[in-house]
Amino acid sequence: MKFLHTSDWHLGRQFHNVSLLDDQKIVLEQIIEYIQSNKVDALVIAGDVYDRSVPPTAAIELMNQFVSRVCGELKLPIILIPGNHDGAERLGFGSQQMAESGLHIIANFEDMLTPVELKTDKGTVRFYGMPYNDPELVRHHFKQPVSTHDDAHKLLCEEITATFDPNATNVLISHCFVDGAIESESERPLSIGGSDRVSHEHFTPFDYVALGHLHQPQKKGEEYIRYSGSLMKYSFSEQHQKKGMTLVELDESGFKSATHIDLSAPHEMRIIEGELDEIIAQGKTDPNSHDYLLVRLMDRHAILNPMEKLRAVYPNVLHLEKPGMLVGVEQQMAAAKLARSEVDMFRDFFVEAQDSQLSEEQDKAITDIIKQLSEQ
Repeated sequence: MKFLHTSDWHLGRQFHNVSLLDDQKIVLEQIIEYIQSNKVDALVIAGDVYDRSVPPTAAIELMNQFVSRVCGELKLPIILIPGNHDGAERLGFGSQQMAESGLHIIANFEDMLTPVELKTDKGTVRFYGMPYNDPELVRHHFKQPVSTHDDAHKLLCEEITATFDPNATNVLISHCFVDGAIESESERPLSIGGSDRVSHEHFTPFDYVALGHLHQPQKKGEEYIRYSGSLMKYSFSEQHQKKGMTLVELDESGFKSATHIDLSAPHEMRIIEGELDEIIAQGKTDPNSHDYLLVRLMDRHAILNPMEKLRAVYPNVLHLEKPGMLVGVEQQMAAAKLARSEVDMFRDFFVEAQDSQLSEEQDKAITDIIKQLSEQ
């Protein structure tokens, strides 16, 4: 059997007040094209289908279109669980009826213990979905003394493994933070102080573990315990990450292989550093000037309307930093240096605004004014 492991779609997400829905639509189309061209038996989504529990209408419509094409036209089953961004009850509405059409939503603990079974010529594969949970939910439902995320996952895995069929291959779908894995800036913390970490040891009885929550593709503990990573980049900290999905292959012995399949969004997330003139010159010939950018200006003088000048060549500059203003200055001396350089900063501003230097009379006048203001 072969299936696609994906997670963290975050449909409807905005980044610096820019909607990413059009980019998400194009990436979902790439998934459909892959399914059309390659034989796979299922598509798994390990949580965070939407970016928030009450998603925008456009995000729901996009998901509806995707499901209609994959389950309806291509007859490929989709198996998904809610993540910490999803509203489990909303996502699971009508799940029993939808299962008959190939959309399997495992959104509560009762459904967790009833696996989705897919039969192949080499045996049965059972998909267990562990919806996102926290210690309070597990403690309340199972009436057990659970105080941490690790305790909760240990108990849930024990509940699932007690239902194993020894003749079947068992796949777990979970949305959690495995201890020691690498995180990104765009992930919402599950708790404070590290109590959200879960040991990979609880997952070892399974033949494959399809994880969601962390946005960087990675394995943890064993080759078959994996994060597929997010559908696309959702923060500048992810600029060097390879986004995509994981093609998982199982055989009669269990896990056989996991292969990363690249997905590419129309806009990359990039960080550019340099002085303003250098960046503007670079932007005039940059073939990817439409990317979403964080720009770090290294100029040590004040600049008038830097964002406007940058967007003339890089229209999607979303965030601007100016570390160059404090280059070479000890942190404890920064405030004092800024206070001493107010006249110099105004001189820079005047040059930018008027394209000429202050006259001697103007320079003396502004120096006297700043001195008077500082004495008040």
